[in-house]
Amino acid sequence: MTMKRQKWRDAFLIGIVLGPLFLCSCAKKSALERIREAGHITVATRNNAHCYYIYRDEPMGFEYDLAKAFSEYLGVKLKVITPHWERLIDVVSKGKADFIAASLTITPSREQLVDFSDEYLAIQQLALIHKRNSQITKLEDLEGNTIHVRRATSYEERLHELKGEGLDLTIEPHVDVPTEELIRMVAEKEIEVTIADSHIALLNRRYYPDVQIAFPIEEQQSLGWAVKKGEASLKNEINVFFKKIKKDGTFAKIYEKYFANVEIFDYVDLKKYHQRLTTRLPRYKDTIKNAAQKHGFDWRLIAAAIYQESHFNPRAVSYTGVRGMMQLTLKTANDMGIKNRLDPTQSIMGGVKYLKKLYERYKDAKEPDRLLIALASYNVGHGHILDAQEIARQRDLDPNSWSSLEQILPLLRYPKYYKKTKNGYCRGTEAVRYVNRILTYYDILKREAIS
Repeated sequence: MTMKRQKWRDAFLIGIVLGPLFLCSCAKKSALERIREAGHITVATRNNAHCYYIYRDEPMGFEYDLAKAFSEYLGVKLKVITPHWERLIDVVSKGKADFIAASLTITPSREQLVDFSDEYLAIQQLALIHKRNSQITKLEDLEGNTIHVRRATSYEERLHELKGEGLDLTIEPHVDVPTEELIRMVAEKEIEVTIADSHIALLNRRYYPDVQIAFPIEEQQSLGWAVKKGEASLKNEINVFFKKIKKDGTFAKIYEKYFANVEIFDYVDLKKYHQRLTTRLPRYKDTIKNAAQKHGFDWRLIAAAIYQESHFNPRAVSYTGVRGMMQLTLKTANDMGIKNRLDPTQSIMGGVKYLKKLYERYKDAKEPDRLLIALASYNVGHGHILDAQEIARQRDLDPNSWSSLEQILPLLRYPKYYKKTKNGYCRGTEAVRYVNRILTYYDILKREAIS
């Protein structure tokens, strides 16, 4: 064998041995490396009221906002896909999405298929029934009943466990029917029982006040984001991200945006509100829309504020002397050019004009803080907001953050604080309650629009 031929043969053998290793090393880029090279990350989620939806041409939702924050943390763009519920894990396993952010409970069966991040939210599975159902009060009362749940959920898994433990119940799985739809069916007595995670149950209770949370069917569980098996670097980066946003307050801000005050539930108030959306709101909807459009507000927010002020009653009169749909003082009415506060059109147009005037005073605040501060100002006056902002500065809090003022405003009831302010005593707790109620009413109107 010639020297040349020997070298060729040696090179060929080395190629056979090392070639696959070289190709393998090239192919084995981690998901995180591929994401950063591509400049985008794809999330698989669900199109519903608590994960992801489009409102006024803008994407939003609890899971979407978290995923968007994660993409910004990585410095890449976010792409969203919303596959069939039962294909969520499959699309990640096949590389069609990089991670799942869909309020997915971490369960042993799912951990065999994907890798989960650390817990980002603790939840509990709850049984939901109609308010007038007095037959089901404890877990054992599910005996002999049919429980409706979406197929391939942790709810279905748990119900099968209960059957295995001897509880004689019937499981009725629905193919890709959202939990929110099953809750609606309970409210309208189409079905008797469904199951929902606690955050979903509490949120939907305001949309369907006739639904009652009966009892938990499981111990506390964890929600996590899921990645393809073996993608340790991406999973670890998600864990670092969650630690960061929980420490700097970003997580709390996003959670409050969607689930603020869900624990507070006034059945009578919400039931009456839902009724008046049908019986009273239609008379004034066009006027509200015109006023909102003129001043750049979402008409549903204005409707929520009007309901908080007067329950859509144009002849409402407060003990303090404020009157009409928007409960304006005589001075404010005069300033806004209103001749008759009890005229609904004048009151709505003048009230929204005044809200916009207040809104313009808080240009240093970002949304949604700016709007919330303006609403509080509508309730207690600009002067008290300035006092609260000054106290916030003294306490090293952001004076342009609603979460700061939410803490400070209630202090203005106490002499220790209000005696040092320019505008004195203020029923600050009422202002906080006022804003939170408007947000609840607004959320209900938004939910109907999303539906």
